[in-house]
Amino acid sequence: MSDAPPLWIRLLISWLTNALVLGLVTAILTDVRVKNFGSLLFAAAVFGVLNTIFKPLLRFITLPLALLTLGLAWFFVSMLMLDLTDAIVSGFSIDGFWTLVWATVMVWLVNMALDFIPGPWQITGKRGRINRSRSRRLPAS
Repeated sequence: MSDAPPLWIRLLISWLTNALVLGLVTAILTDVRVKNFGSLLFAAAVFGVLNTIFKPLLRFITLPLALLTLGLAWFFVSMLMLDLTDAIVSGFSIDGFWTLVWATVMVWLVNMALDFIPGPWQITGKRGRINRSRSRRLPAS
């Protein structure tokens, strides 16, 4: 029996987490712009769908290259997800290659921090799997 919340709750938390991360990126990097709050929410939804559907497929396809580059190829897959979000959402823009690089680094750092900071976002995706596997290893008190 699973203690996990319903799928719609997990999707909502994932979407809001993406919006928070993209909002942070737009607040820090001046060459990342969002037209309005609605565009930010739409960009977060698109980014989430791309990361859920296409990123795992691209990571699988680029596995041999990732092994040769010690994982660097997967950084470019993450950059592609942000670049596609920019291309799809008209109210969200990332201007310039280096801005895209820094935005990708920021998204990666925030997601890495969220993996270790307890909160509602940990019931979604990889974070939920990490915490469930940790809790299985802990002895019962």
